[in-house]
Amino acid sequence: MSHTVYEKQKLIARVRRIKGQVEAIERALETEAGCDRIMPLIAAVRGATAGLMAEVVEGHVLHHLVDPDKHPGALNDDAAQQLLELIRTYLK
Repeated sequence: MSHTVYEKQKLIARVRRIKGQVEAIERALETEAGCDRIMPLIAAVRGATAGLMAEVVEGHVLHHLVDPDKHPGALNDDAAQQLLELIRTYLK
């Protein structure tokens, strides 16, 4: 079973926040707001989706790649934490 099932409500809440941010972009465009108002809204959505991606990738690594019971040659905990730190740095 996928780890996203266990974190379903948390992930759905993030998606709904992103949806609200996208709707704010739509409203800004509809009201012909200036690009100085629209660009930060777009950047916020980009950051939010990157954060969502980082969270899902982190769960994938922890639940599917480093579980020694399922994968005997899995990364050790220190290597997994280094990988996750790298992911957090570059996806956010």
